[in-house]
Amino acid sequence: MHPNVSLVIAAGSRQIFSMALRDGIISTLVDAGARILECGCGPCVGIGQAPRTHGVSFRTSNRNFKGRSGTLDASVYLGSPEAAAITAIKGYITDPIAEGVTDVLLTVEEPKTFIIDDNMIIPPTEGDTSDVEIIRGPNIQPMPINEPLPDTIQAHVSAYRPDNITTDDIIPANAQFSALRSNIPAISQITFSRIDPDFVKRAEGYGKSFIVGGENYGQGSSREHAAIAPMYLGVKAVITKSLARIHKNNLINHGVIPLNFVDLADYDKINQDDELKITNFPEQLKSRNIIVENLTKGFSFETKTELTEREVNILIDGGQLRQVQAKNNA
Repeated sequence: MHPNVSLVIAAGSRQIFSMALRDGIISTLVDAGARILECGCGPCVGIGQAPRTHGVSFRTSNRNFKGRSGTLDASVYLGSPEAAAITAIKGYITDPIAEGVTDVLLTVEEPKTFIIDDNMIIPPTEGDTSDVEIIRGPNIQPMPINEPLPDTIQAHVSAYRPDNITTDDIIPANAQFSALRSNIPAISQITFSRIDPDFVKRAEGYGKSFIVGGENYGQGSSREHAAIAPMYLGVKAVITKSLARIHKNNLINHGVIPLNFVDLADYDKINQDDELKITNFPEQLKSRNIIVENLTKGFSFETKTELTEREVNILIDGGQLRQVQAKNNA
């Protein structure tokens, strides 16, 4: 490795790590100057190997939002494993094609056998499970379950957001997040903490609320916590110009209604703390067209949503967990 470069490598899975040990790849990498990490979130969410202040990091992961690496002022670039390898040797970001690295890769042979080892997976208990105890430490709390969709929701706008809000903006990905990810009451306290430190206090004060967002709200990772934490804080619907697909699915799973403005100009007519009202909500949701009253400003606006019949029923029931619970009870 170049003396000015720190190279860290994590295998994609436990089985890949075992194969790399078997085939001598790990020792080759360690001898070259690499450090080996366990499989997990790690540097991707700023847990270890965070760049120095104003540092540069070149990564083969799939996201580089501001602060995602654990250092807010670092410059994080994304590239292929081939580009990372030649960059680690050269000491600066290098094109692997220009350096002939891709030609070398053509000579790499696939392993003759692939390790298949699932001995750490415990199969589900068969038969009666009523006596099975789920052991939780003090930092592990049961998943909160939303309430069924009420006929009328009258609540304030607890957050008014611009375009391209990421899941990292909603729930920051960092060591604090990872330490709390099984404790929704605790993790909810860092919701929007990087961009709006007063949000939690405001949402808790309102009890129930709406979030209004711009284009591409909820872009980024598939992290469910960006939907669960606002739900736990009482957010009943997210009204946006457009909503990222995976985040929309997560909102539906947890009973938070995803709505889009019909007239995008209505976004500019709303302010944080405005009081909104939706009546006959379940029936309107079935039609996919929902009228929202702005009681503060004295006007109404149209919203729409693209949902399957199944998704509509999930939302009316209060999310997937509530729906499954009701079916089990029945």
